[in-house]
Amino acid sequence: MDVDSSPRMSRRDGIGAALRRTEDRRLLTGRGRYASDLFLPNLCHAALARSPHAHARIRSIDVSRAASLPGVLAVLTGHDAAADGLGPMPHNPDWKGPPDVELRPPPGFEIYVTPNTPLPAEIVRYVGEPVALVVAESEALANEAAELVDVEWEPLPSIVAAREAMRKGAPRLWPDCSRNLPLTCEVGNQAACDRAFAEATHVVRLDSWIHRVTGCPLEPRAVVGDYDVPSGRYTLYAASGRGAVQSRERLAVTLGVPLESCRAVFGDMGGNFGTRNAFSPEFALMPWAARRVGRPVKWIATRSECFLSDYQARDLTSVAELALDADGNFLGLRGENIMNVGAYTVYFWPLRKGLSMMQGVYRIPAVHFRGHAVLTNTAPVAVYRSAGRPEAIYMIERLIDLAAARHGFDRVELRRRNFIPSEAMPFTNAVGVTYDSGDYPACMEDALDKADWAGFRQRKACSASRGLCRGIAVANYIEVASGPPRERAELTVRADGTVELVVGTMSSGQGHETSFAQLVAEWLQVPFACVRFTANDTDRVSVGGGSVSGRSMRMVSTALGKAVEQLLARATAVATHVLQAEAREVAYEGGVFAVPGGASIGLWELANAAAIPGALPRELSGPLTGVGDITDRAGGYPYGCHVCEVEVDPDTGQVDIVSWTGVDDVGRAVNPMILHGQAHGAIAQGLGQALLEAVHYKAGTAQLLTGSFMDYPLPRADTVPSLQTFLTEVPASSHPHGIRPGGEGGTTPALGLVVNAIVDALSSYGVMHLEMPATPERVWQAIRRARENRARS
Repeated sequence: MDVDSSPRMSRRDGIGAALRRTEDRRLLTGRGRYASDLFLPNLCHAALARSPHAHARIRSIDVSRAASLPGVLAVLTGHDAAADGLGPMPHNPDWKGPPDVELRPPPGFEIYVTPNTPLPAEIVRYVGEPVALVVAESEALANEAAELVDVEWEPLPSIVAAREAMRKGAPRLWPDCSRNLPLTCEVGNQAACDRAFAEATHVVRLDSWIHRVTGCPLEPRAVVGDYDVPSGRYTLYAASGRGAVQSRERLAVTLGVPLESCRAVFGDMGGNFGTRNAFSPEFALMPWAARRVGRPVKWIATRSECFLSDYQARDLTSVAELALDADGNFLGLRGENIMNVGAYTVYFWPLRKGLSMMQGVYRIPAVHFRGHAVLTNTAPVAVYRSAGRPEAIYMIERLIDLAAARHGFDRVELRRRNFIPSEAMPFTNAVGVTYDSGDYPACMEDALDKADWAGFRQRKACSASRGLCRGIAVANYIEVASGPPRERAELTVRADGTVELVVGTMSSGQGHETSFAQLVAEWLQVPFACVRFTANDTDRVSVGGGSVSGRSMRMVSTALGKAVEQLLARATAVATHVLQAEAREVAYEGGVFAVPGGASIGLWELANAAAIPGALPRELSGPLTGVGDITDRAGGYPYGCHVCEVEVDPDTGQVDIVSWTGVDDVGRAVNPMILHGQAHGAIAQGLGQALLEAVHYKAGTAQLLTGSFMDYPLPRADTVPSLQTFLTEVPASSHPHGIRPGGEGGTTPALGLVVNAIVDALSSYGVMHLEMPATPERVWQAIRRARENRARS
């Protein structure tokens, strides 16, 4: 029996139902289970001594004063870790394989992957890198002892900016990584691009920096490590978007022990957005420390530690040129993307994703880009909501508005003219990435209509009467979602009237307990309330690729569909025997198997019958189960169009977002309420980077200047307007059930959209561009410079 893949809502608790999240009752009433809530018997506490230098050699570490404090159980260093066999953390930066663009390194170039040990013994490479681990009876005592760890340092030259780090003679982080370039590559066709630019009537250029940010999840990193002496097994209690399965694998590799010697148990996660997807040093250090002291060890990061040592994001310098003919047809796109990866090669993913999507949803026949990943003395960069795609969409959408402003085109018509038409799908872009399906022109028309683009002039005049500048912009986006290709779903019909669903992805707020159960309710035709969700414990979960790159629903739905098919096939065989009928006579509907004449048996009655020893032939006996274990390297291609309006006070530079309309195509909406919530959160994060958030390091010393919320502002309620978000459902041809990822759409267009709207508001002053974040000071300075330039001319 096949699951129903038709794009419709067939029941009130199944696919398409806007159910409230069942997990929210637990989370909102203080019954969430986070790592910091865990108090194992005989628990002790840890603190980390961290480097005050961005680049320095560790000449010696004196732990005697720290170790002498009563109640301190251990003070461990990198030499202790190395002696116990701890090795580098296996980050797997991932730079090749479908569905993303093929990166072509120069002939003879070898990709360099930095070793990243949890406690370096010889050299530190960013401020905040851990150098010693203190374990004590209390958290306060551990922190006090960590302050007493005495390190003799030999400071080394440091570098912050990626462009400077590439230059000849720049301080080198790793002796065997020339020019601090672990990866350099190209994509597309340079010769074709050069021809297109030679034939072009118009060329616009943008040199910009999509600056560095950090995720700031509400829950700081927290880890509890345990070690069982009789079994020799380490247990990690934490939370990571990579999920328990992959974290367990990386724990075993880092500790240098067999996989079966490790267990990972995750609870709830208080925010992620990608920066908690990579394996953190503390994930290995706490289980190791638990073995050393013979007791469970707990560590909770302070917010200052999070700013110093959380994996950070973005930090892409991009130079791009767009070539157009006299009528506004796009001919070519070329440029160079430089990603600052920080001190270690945790991910190349953002660079690769961006290079895959530089042309967005537009027909550009010739594209050529060079890409570089560059090491600097800053915290390592990982992935962050829609990694690489917001940077790419920012560049192409800014270039389109620049072309319109400088060469007399209408912004909307220029986009209409150059869309990839729906009849061209599937469409392979100029760097070799194939978009599956979609209707980009219709999506933009829908967004323009819902945003009342036509009525903007009247609203602009109203703002002007109050002394404010009003601007509007539209931005189209597309993503390529991928992630680990394997996923597994297990279903078991229990005799107590429940259906257990076991999957390996880690929810960081996406509502898995609700939306996954809706799939089961729909396809297995059972009540939503009977589904029991299990995840996040490697004693129960054997496979799981985590929640990265919008893969959770896309991958789990495929695996779960197969599990339902297998379970129903087995259940039908059992029902055929119990009802003494031919298989072709057995029909299943609403949780009941029936045959002509009226004989029937319910799903749970069937499960009970199959569980009775000897009641059925051996091949039919046992639990009613179904397993879907898939490997799928196809990409997901969510897309959409957003419209933003801003008001700018020219006297102060204050920018207010006064209207936001988003239309996102999700292929098939499993739970629209959850998708709208994700869209709102994604928009808020995009606004945060565009207007407020920025990580800054001091040039020369590479000291972090934004080490608290006093220096790193986040969006507040008055930053985000009342949002209009809409879902469209053009089934994804790359997915068996038509599903596209739906959690990153608001972030992806936000950067270019907000800047375009601000520039439009300030166009009467002659402002053509401003860098993010568009703080009041930066906007006011842009107005001032434009006025001065006009006065001089």
